[in-house]
Amino acid sequence: MSESVLPTPKDFLVQPRTEPKPAKVTTAHDAKEQLDAKVREVVQWHFHPDTGTPFWLEKAKSYNFNPLKDVQGFDDLKLFGTFEDDWLRGGPISRWVPRGFAGRPVYVFETGGTTGLPKSRMVIDDFRIDYEMMSDTLPNQYFPPGSNWLMLGPSGPRRLRLAIEHLAQYRGGISFCVDLDPRWVVKLLKQRKIDEVNAYKEHCIDQALTILAADHNVKCMFTTPKLLASLDEALRAGKLEEKFESLGKEVPEGGLRSIRAAGITGIFSGGTEFTPQFTREAYEEMLDNGEVYMTPTYGNTLMGLACSRPIGPHDGFKITYYAPQPRAAIQVVDPKDYTKVVGYGETGRVLLTTLTKEFFVPRFPERDEGEREEPYGDVFPWDGVSGVRPFSELAQSTVVGVY
Repeated sequence: MSESVLPTPKDFLVQPRTEPKPAKVTTAHDAKEQLDAKVREVVQWHFHPDTGTPFWLEKAKSYNFNPLKDVQGFDDLKLFGTFEDDWLRGGPISRWVPRGFAGRPVYVFETGGTTGLPKSRMVIDDFRIDYEMMSDTLPNQYFPPGSNWLMLGPSGPRRLRLAIEHLAQYRGGISFCVDLDPRWVVKLLKQRKIDEVNAYKEHCIDQALTILAADHNVKCMFTTPKLLASLDEALRAGKLEEKFESLGKEVPEGGLRSIRAAGITGIFSGGTEFTPQFTREAYEEMLDNGEVYMTPTYGNTLMGLACSRPIGPHDGFKITYYAPQPRAAIQVVDPKDYTKVVGYGETGRVLLTTLTKEFFVPRFPERDEGEREEPYGDVFPWDGVSGVRPFSELAQSTVVGVY
């Protein structure tokens, strides 16, 4: 039996990206061509015997079509039917690692587990590419390059912790993280232990206040709507000022009773609680009428990040998201027929397709619904989705908004 050989530090750390960031397109025609080309590239990669993914190579044996020959564009993905989330539950995770990336260091990221046994996926570079693409949408005025970040969100086996760290590093800063286990919160909520939930929330907010009191030059933050509201409440109650005093530090003139006063200028946020009502409240009351910039995002471990067009009073604080095409695509479809896209302004279920060389997920019915929106000029020249909320047929069985 041959002895296993560990990779050298050079082999382990200095490796080319699994794929580059996609080129920017500005027209619907170019976006469609780019998406079709991406489908061909990704399907050829995942189903070729030399580079393919063990799961998909095995799955192909049951198909009555040949993915390598018959899938030539996005519309052809209908041949795959719909992706079943149970395929991502359990192991071995190695069945999702493409042969073309054999030997590369692999991360495993899990979903929050709000719908039972968590789904997991393998990752090499996708989270870095996704967040570098998102970084390109952030205004430097509010997210100054070189500034440090506070990550006030879930930790553990999730993408967010590493992704926000990479985002901060990509922009020349450092990320400071709290320790937050949303699965524990889910258990407490199911047991109706509201006092314990509130105590745990206070514990997480106290961690954030400690970071803000430590002179780390934190100007940017990731958080969720509920945690943003909790942080704002703590600041208004003077908790950061108390933290300063407990550390023997002088409270600055003007106080520390708002997010802006605490030094935050830009907030990248995501979560299940974004509504026009919350966004208006946050904009007007928590963020000094937009003096602190906030950009909502819609994302998960499978997709990456769907960014929103600018929000504000000009359009009633409506939130519309656009997928990071061509690496992922969102359709809003008839819940009774996933092959039919609903009309603009109509309600449907969100159907997600992920298209990277690391991970191929064709036509996955998300747990969300929303309204189909038209392309947003040359910024996002493809369809979007607004009013994202839990899919009505699943809402009663899903615990959401836990952080």
